[in-house]
Amino acid sequence: MTVYTQDKKPVKLYFITFVLSHSRYKYVEWLDRPFTTKDTIRCHEKAFEFFGGIPEEIVYDQDHLITVSENAGDILLTGQFQAYKQERGFRIYLCRKADPQTKGKIENVVQYVKKNFAKNRVFPNLESWNEKCVAWLNRTGNYNIHNTTKKRPVEVHAVEKQHLRKTPKMGKIPLY
Repeated sequence: MTVYTQDKKPVKLYFITFVLSHSRYKYVEWLDRPFTTKDTIRCHEKAFEFFGGIPEEIVYDQDHLITVSENAGDILLTGQFQAYKQERGFRIYLCRKADPQTKGKIENVVQYVKKNFAKNRVFPNLESWNEKCVAWLNRTGNYNIHNTTKKRPVEVHAVEKQHLRKTPKMGKIPLY
């Protein structure tokens, strides 16, 4: 996504989003370069910290940072991500290509972030942008009543959080 500085200079940004299925509680992180698998793993850790735990199952779009291939339901993950998945012990559900029903929740979050956080906002620097995004999530993105659930994600998350697994310290997988 392209955003603009105070001087109207364009800056290309990339972001990753996570959303808890029941509460629709969201987490977003931005980079000024394309994500790597290591970035994706680091962002998972930050999302788990933000959510207060790890879900049992994570749904993914087919992404080259996570998967190498998928054949008749058999998923071949990248080596780094396979090691991470084993370390953290969550299940994976991989969305089918061009299937909006399995991607709907996350695609809605992507559009919501683009239109309600990033659009018309001035980009100062990456650190400030990420801080402002988390503040926006706390103030608006996770606070406003969700169109589908008719509830505030922050309130539903308070109950959903009790069902997340604790996030133990990482053992073998280096994050940085």
